[in-house]
Amino acid sequence: MKIRKAGAEDLPAMLSVLDSAVVWLNGKGITAQWGTEPFSERSEAVEQVRRTAAEGDPWIVEVDGEPAGVMTLTPHPGRHVPPAAEPEVFVRLLATDARFHGRGVGAALLEHAAAETRRQGVSLLRVDCFAGSGGRLVAYYEGQGFTRTEAFVVDDWPGQVLERRF
Repeated sequence: MKIRKAGAEDLPAMLSVLDSAVVWLNGKGITAQWGTEPFSERSEAVEQVRRTAAEGDPWIVEVDGEPAGVMTLTPHPGRHVPPAAEPEVFVRLLATDARFHGRGVGAALLEHAAAETRRQGVSLLRVDCFAGSGGRLVAYYEGQGFTRTEAFVVDDWPGQVLERRF
C-alpha cells in the first residue's frame, strides 16, 4: 500500500474510486449516503470533486499500482458544516474502491490525515459523515479515534461531525 499526493491529472482515478464506492454502498442497500448515480455521471458531483481537490491536498492510496482509496484534506469543511474557531484540517471525500474493502485502506488514509495534521502544526482534525444506516459510518470513525461533536441535517440527509485532537 502506497499513499501519494494526487494532482489534477488524477481526477479520473478519484472519480473511479468514488463511483465504485457508490456501487458498493448501493449493493448494501445504502442509497441515501451518496445516491444511486455514479459521481462521474453527475456534472455537479464532478465539479465538487474537482473544486475540493483544488482547495486542498488530494491523496490516493495505491495497492499494487491500482487506485484503492482517495481523500482530500482541506483547511476548512464543506459548505454544510461551520468552520472551527481554530485552525483545522478537514477530511473530505474519503472513499475506498470496493475491490479493496476490508484491507485497511480507509484507516491508512485517516492515519495519513493525522500525520499531515501534526506535520502542519495543527491540533484539530475533523471529518463529517453520513449518520444514517444505523450510524455505521459514525461508529467506524469512532473506531479510528474520532469523537462525535455536532450532528446536522441537510434536507433529509443526517450528518455527523467528528474530531480528533493532537
